[in-house]
Amino acid sequence: MATNIGIMDSAYFVGRNEILGWINDRLHLNLSRIEEAASGAVQCQMMDMTFPGVVPMHKVNFDAKNEYEMIQNYKVMQEVFTKLKITKPLEVNKLVKGRPLDNLEFLQWLKRFCDSINGGIMNENYNPVERRSRGGKEKSVKGSSKVSKSMQTNNMHQPPPVATSNKTFGPKQAKSHAVGGGSNSSAEVQALSKELEDLKVAVDLLEKERDFYFSKLRDVEILCQTPEIDDLPIVVAVKKILYAADANESALEEAQECLSQSLGLGAEEVEQEAETQT
Repeated sequence: MATNIGIMDSAYFVGRNEILGWINDRLHLNLSRIEEAASGAVQCQMMDMTFPGVVPMHKVNFDAKNEYEMIQNYKVMQEVFTKLKITKPLEVNKLVKGRPLDNLEFLQWLKRFCDSINGGIMNENYNPVERRSRGGKEKSVKGSSKVSKSMQTNNMHQPPPVATSNKTFGPKQAKSHAVGGGSNSSAEVQALSKELEDLKVAVDLLEKERDFYFSKLRDVEILCQTPEIDDLPIVVAVKKILYAADANESALEEAQECLSQSLGLGAEEVEQEAETQT
């Protein structure tokens, strides 16, 4: 099982839309944002689908809104991980905050993990809606029944329509136009909010990638500062690249020249040696 996946693994480059499509398709849900999975209920049911009978679905709360409710879901998840000997750490304090990047990363890992079980083949006998209903947490079913009852009640008490003249002007017409304009504005706000969310996720991913490569460069710098190897030609050459002041011009040629002088080789020989090594 792919429990340990490196941060640069292809699993962490799976996009938000693909993750949402995977969740909605497998669990018959209609999530539109990654944060909607922050409660941990979706993750529990994904494990329930992958390992039937292992997850106590009656303990999973799909209506969890508060952090203490979400934490209970992650406790169920942790018990499942322990039972299956999965060593992936659950950063519950981050996940329950609902930040897109933290939840996206965990869902990316979860997708890779689930796909590694039985080749990612979906259990055709698994009914996600029924499993949620058995746990008493089928939110959509509850919501639809409440809406239908309230609509029936309103229709019973609603007075009959009053016939009016077709010639209606003034405030009522203005109100109808305002309602139409409001719906358009609402759609625009939703589209912009979604675009903003995508940009935030993209920025978070770029910052993460930046920090990853910066840490690698920092490790190289610390290694080059080791007193025993500080004066070695190759270390001096690497430092010339690390500490190059001009970002628009590569210091590779200068480093190669420095290395060739120290080793008594020509620049062309150094380049040829570098090419043969790569």
